[in-house]
Amino acid sequence: MRVVLQRVSKGAVSIDGKKVAQIGAGLVIFLGIVAEDGQEDLEWLCQKIVKQRIFSDENGLMNLSIQDIKGEVIVVSQFTLFAQTKKGNRPSFIKAAKPDIAIPLYEAFKKRMSELMEQPVQSGEFGAYMEVNIVNDGPITILMDTHQKE
Repeated sequence: MRVVLQRVSKGAVSIDGKKVAQIGAGLVIFLGIVAEDGQEDLEWLCQKIVKQRIFSDENGLMNLSIQDIKGEVIVVSQFTLFAQTKKGNRPSFIKAAKPDIAIPLYEAFKKRMSELMEQPVQSGEFGAYMEVNIVNDGPITILMDTHQKE
């Protein structure tokens, strides 16, 4: 699993012009899944995300986690995070998991994040064409990959 975390002051997802998710301060998480991913990857990643100290404390230092600030989360499926661009000019997405593998893991990821956050996690729609609007706060953008833990 691979994620891009965007610390935001606000974020929203729209599908066909209809807003399906909207948050204030928190994280927009773009989630990519490969066929080799499983429950262990999901658990490691969710635990790591909720404990990342990437929010500012009263002194302006990044010492607080999303849990500490009781921030909000939007999860967006993002198969393009596994684009292969080595050959030619058209990216290949062959490494991205097929829907029969990716959808259950995507749903489980959202559920586990909600449990750890102790509040509902919002999301886009798997496989839909989405417009994602964010106001990146910082800017803070972090890439995490369960296959590159060290």
